[in-house]
Amino acid sequence: MSRALNINATQEHVVAACAKHKIPISAIETLQSGGTRVVMNNADDTARVAKAYGSKVIKGVATRFPTRMGRQ
Repeated sequence: MSRALNINATQEHVVAACAKHKIPISAIETLQSGGTRVVMNNADDTARVAKAYGSKVIKGVATRFPTRMGRQ
């Protein structure tokens, strides 16, 4: 299992849920297509978050914001 999840929830909600379950976050970003991409430190923590969010886990492709600027 990947350590990353795309969740149909705000960053604030995901951060609060992870804090409640005492799950550290490795990286987090807002998705361009809506929702939040979150990366945990290990697959076990990812599985716990996926179970907590259930149907709010985004299946399939989610569009991310570009992170690098093109060369000029």
